Amino acid sequence: MKLTPVGIDIAKNVFQVHHVDEETGEIVNKPIKRAKFLAYFANRAPCLIGMEASGGSQHWARLLTAMGHQVKLMSGQYVKAFNIRNKKDPADARAIWLAVQQPGKPVAVKTEMQQAMLALHRMREQLVKFRTMQINALRGLLTEYGQVMGKGRLSLDRAIPDVLARVADRLPAALIDTLREQWNGLSALDGQIAAIERRMREWKKEDRDVRAIAEIPGVGLLTSTAAVATIGDPKTFRSGREFAACIGLVPKQVGSGGKLMLLGISKRGDTYLRMLLIHGARSVVSSPKQHDPWIEQMKKRRPLNVVIVALANKMARIIWAILAHGRPYQDGYVSARPV
Repeated sequence: MKLTPVGIDIAKNVFQVHHVDEETGEIVNKPIKRAKFLAYFANRAPCLIGMEASGGSQHWARLLTAMGHQVKLMSGQYVKAFNIRNKKDPADARAIWLAVQQPGKPVAVKTEMQQAMLALHRMREQLVKFRTMQINALRGLLTEYGQVMGKGRLSLDRAIPDVLARVADRLPAALIDTLREQWNGLSALDGQIAAIERRMREWKKEDRDVRAIAEIPGVGLLTSTAAVATIGDPKTFRSGREFAACIGLVPKQVGSGGKLMLLGISKRGDTYLRMLLIHGARSVVSSPKQHDPWIEQMKKRRPLNVVIVALANKMARIIWAILAHGRPYQDGYVSARPV
């Protein structure tokens, strides 16, 4: 059954819809208000609906899929190539309509539970960044008064009580009290981050897939929960190599005239998950308990950072294999293609 392609430029209040009417051949490109958006597709035959993977797209994709439509979420960079004129809502909807008819890997439509877990990761990441900003701000402000402290939270906690005592007699009390409040506020941020991690651990106990990939060396609480929430349906990827390429853990290729050159990793796809995998791989490579012959052979032939990225790529492929085939992790397992 051939599905009618439809391009939708979603927004907060007014959506732009572009498609060609099959009966009359009329080009339809019109705005639809948010309240009437679902009603417009409620009684239509199943369509192939394309949308940019932006804010709110996952919510509308779930609702439209429940109506029987096929939804394809696409990266904004992919859609932009089809907009050949000025950027405006009708032109964007037409570009999406053109893009949805082309072959390409769509962005996975996630369940509400998976999206909720990613929201926890985003909030935790924001709190960690804010905590780092607070630490650096305290160190920088006190440097202006000749008080230099070492990097890191531990050095700050050890030094700041004595530092504040030394400068208390020559600085206004308002500043000293504010600096002390900012330092005490770090403990509150620690508590919020710990609470989010505790909720992640509770989800890990309940989710079989998270527990399965957490057995992989270098895959901890953050990586396992983020991977399951990010990958969506693992069957959308044909292989572990495709999943690793999707998150940018493969060389960038540049070629012309039949000559191909491999550069550093492409850094495409999910930046957060790629960062977690690389950090996990670094912990495995630097661990004194590490005795993997594959890693030892790689370290003899390649620079350390290349070995770390190679291991991160391998971890991504193992994660896909476990989720796609429903198998537990087996140390030393060798995959073999059927004859």
